[in-house]
Amino acid sequence: MAEKIVVLGSNGQIGTELVTALRKVYGESNVVACDIRRPDYDIKNSGPFEFVNVLEKDTLNSIFQKYKPTHVYLLAALLSATGEQNPKLAWDLNMNGLLNILDLAITYQTAKVYWPSSIAVFGPNSPKDNTPQFCVMDPNTVYGISKLAGERWCEYYHQKYNLDVRSIRYPGLISWKAAPGGGTTDYAIHIFHDALKKGTYASFLNAATELPMMYMDDAIRGTIELMDADASKITIRSSYNFAGVSFTPEILAAEIRKHIPEFTLTYAENDPRQNIADSWPRSIDDSYAMKEWGWKPEFNLERLAIEMINNLKK
Repeated sequence: MAEKIVVLGSNGQIGTELVTALRKVYGESNVVACDIRRPDYDIKNSGPFEFVNVLEKDTLNSIFQKYKPTHVYLLAALLSATGEQNPKLAWDLNMNGLLNILDLAITYQTAKVYWPSSIAVFGPNSPKDNTPQFCVMDPNTVYGISKLAGERWCEYYHQKYNLDVRSIRYPGLISWKAAPGGGTTDYAIHIFHDALKKGTYASFLNAATELPMMYMDDAIRGTIELMDADASKITIRSSYNFAGVSFTPEILAAEIRKHIPEFTLTYAENDPRQNIADSWPRSIDDSYAMKEWGWKPEFNLERLAIEMINNLKK
């Protein structure tokens, strides 16, 4: 049977690139992009698109009925910084959207479900360096709380209903293709845009704030590799730690200056996103993902900066 894939939240930073990658693998007509807004890029023209709100169970049901998906990727979410401005909406979207999909996946016997978690599940009392797969998790943002609860639901549905649900804890994701989605790590995208346009950038995080990051190509490849892995290799049904490269705004600025020598970096004070970043890990131990399904990042900071600058220049 041919794979039929539904991607919910296809307009977001991850969704735009994941849909394109999946269509290359499975064929354009076999990957259905779904979002609450019309896409303003070529995704709508390269395959099927449906308007879907993940909180409307009837609409979701009709999508499952129409396409009988074998794989579902649920990417719709409110991110960390945006979520803090509207915590109840963030909880509703992030939590009930997931539960709706898990229930429908069982009803329609969907083979695999993918749902992304985040480094936001870690909190002030989690180890900051080489944060292990299993440790104290005390998130202090509604985004992190919803992701931690979501991990537990994914594991529960696997244990109780044998649903093949898979997940990755994404670090900050860096891409030149789609606009940032309102996350705390998004400075690492804005900085490249402003470096090229203005030659200067005002960071909302301070100079010493080290955070785990990843170039989007690695994230997309890793996501598909996890979904392609044999189920017998997947021992973690909450979410896998996933790492690329860690750096501070100052280290990133130094890398940008190799290409734009006149670039200057300033710092804004008292931004609420600083408190969020301070509660997150500086680096991540992703040895379980490496050992169990062969994960390995390809982009270091040097290569990431070259890709961002060259592509944004075009």
